[in-house]
Amino acid sequence: MATHYNHIAAGDVGRIAALSDGIFAFAATVLVLEIHTPEIAAIHSERDLLAALASDTPQLLSWLLSLMTLGIFWVGQQTQLNQLARADRNLSWLHLIFLAVITVLPFSTRLLAEFFEFRTAFVIYWANILIAGAALYAGWNYASRNDLVRDPSSVIAQAIRKRILVAQSLYALGLIAGLIHVEIGIAVIILIQLNYAVAPNLPRLLSH
Repeated sequence: MATHYNHIAAGDVGRIAALSDGIFAFAATVLVLEIHTPEIAAIHSERDLLAALASDTPQLLSWLLSLMTLGIFWVGQQTQLNQLARADRNLSWLHLIFLAVITVLPFSTRLLAEFFEFRTAFVIYWANILIAGAALYAGWNYASRNDLVRDPSSVIAQAIRKRILVAQSLYALGLIAGLIHVEIGIAVIILIQLNYAVAPNLPRLLSH
């Protein structure tokens, strides 16, 4: 009986995870390379150095924002991959699209850092988060509808969908705040990310 190529192509979930780890690590490295130390020729005193470091605040905030963005999406993707029984060609391409969006993050971060007070730069950064979330959701939706998930009817499958939708709804609030004032919008997004990165673990961390 003939076997269609698409039924046997790209079935190894581990290969997706390995590629993802490399791309996320590279993106995180590129982010920090965008932070530059002050020019030596312009520094003549402690006050000059402090002033120069203070002028780097947009770059530092953008780096923090994007590092947490990468961390949250990396955890989100790894959570999905851990629930898969197998992959297929279409799912692999959906994750490649997701990773392509992740590779854009250093650009949108640099744009935000250099044009920190411009709404356009902020909206482009937010759109980067939105499209990454949409790509991650599309991958999970496809996997759960095509028998690639170990248990597509489980509460875990529902929790993954809910996590993405709630997060993107909160980011939308950050967008609204940013349209009013960019720095407020950035602060809102950072608080949302801190909640996802730290808050669920606080009781366990404090118990040690």
